[in-house]
Amino acid sequence: MLSWKTAFMSEHIEQQRYMCALGAMQTVVAVPRAIPILHSGPGCGNMASGFFERSRGYSGGSTAPCTNFTEADVVFGGEKKLAEVIRNSYRILKSDLQVVLPGCTSAIVGDDVNSIIKEFADEGKPIVFADTPGFKYSNYEAHSEIVIAILKQYVERFAPAGQEKDKRLVNLFASIPYQDQFWKGNLEELKRLIEGIGLKVNILFGPLSRGVEEWKEIPKASFNILVSPWFGLPVVEYLEGKYGQPFYQFPYLPIGGNETTRFIRELTAYAGAQGAELDSNRIEAFIRQEEHIFYEEIDNLATFLLEFRYGLPSYMHIIHDASYVLGMTVFLLNEAGLVPRELFITDNTPPAFREKILETASGFSAKRTIPITFRNDAGLAQAEIARANHAGRGLIIGSGWDKDLARKKGLDFLSAALPSPYRLVLTTGYAGYRGGLRLIEDIYNTALAGYR
Repeated sequence: MLSWKTAFMSEHIEQQRYMCALGAMQTVVAVPRAIPILHSGPGCGNMASGFFERSRGYSGGSTAPCTNFTEADVVFGGEKKLAEVIRNSYRILKSDLQVVLPGCTSAIVGDDVNSIIKEFADEGKPIVFADTPGFKYSNYEAHSEIVIAILKQYVERFAPAGQEKDKRLVNLFASIPYQDQFWKGNLEELKRLIEGIGLKVNILFGPLSRGVEEWKEIPKASFNILVSPWFGLPVVEYLEGKYGQPFYQFPYLPIGGNETTRFIRELTAYAGAQGAELDSNRIEAFIRQEEHIFYEEIDNLATFLLEFRYGLPSYMHIIHDASYVLGMTVFLLNEAGLVPRELFITDNTPPAFREKILETASGFSAKRTIPITFRNDAGLAQAEIARANHAGRGLIIGSGWDKDLARKKGLDFLSAALPSPYRLVLTTGYAGYRGGLRLIEDIYNTALAGYR
């Protein structure tokens, strides 16, 4: 169990930007050929499917096996029904891993899900139980709960014994699948960068992962990489205790030239300290090439920016999770010249991590205070932006909830957070050098689209 719990279910919030614990079923969906089995009411899977959109994967959303917990099950219990659904899932669906996720009702009733799972596990089935009643966590926290459950109940059972550590192999934990709509593109770019300096990487999720075979190699890694200010931290802490794997943490998504180069250099130094023998000449050549490509496009942008300097955004509001608020702010301030105004972190960051996040943001500029506020209630965040009055043309980077506010205020709007009904995202990512260029494209294309 995690060492902290959110309080998001204890208060009323407007314009939700994340889900209850069961929304982390998408963590399972993102593992190739893994299947979430919901021990919940039928609305839970549909709710997740509606919130995350285009997120079915191999067997997710409204297609996930579900016990369809009813009033009768509240009275008599749903354990027999769960066993039947699991058994039938094996008959109908080809899968490498099954993860059973109880919802609120089954947890309140007190179904002994563990005993059901044990019966199938004793038969050699690759099945896992994760504690995910919706009232217990947000899906940001439940993501770690599920990953740790897979590590304990699958990896420890099926990983080959006695695997020797590979000094160049690392495990990457970054974007939460589907909660971050750019997760596929971000993982792809981070994988490219990590391999570019001579390391090998298990990314564990998405089409570039080798599925459970990659998960079984987790113990072989020399260390872990966490790209996050707080979510995912329990995972790398668990691996450190279990397999003696230290972890390198970059506290937000590295976007653009400055931060991506810093990420690579810090990671290189950390890998060297863990015994990885990397070619420094190769690494420097890789950085030079990547920076050349990135800054050539920034130079090409100069004429455009000069021509349209009075008709482009000069300041920004961001309403997003902590990783994106920090990553976008430092990039857009220092490499695109956008002044940060009211910025809101809406992921219900546990209080223990908030001071460190503010401390990180304070180092972004020696001349400017970064105005970050933690707002679990995004409706209150919108109200503050509505009252703000700044000179020049502004930009809101947020979710579909914020489009109408941008229209009323005459601000440009970029949809970059969930829910996002006004944008189709397939493999786009904002991480790294390439992600920085894509973010600039998206912002200025949005601004140009407003010209008549």
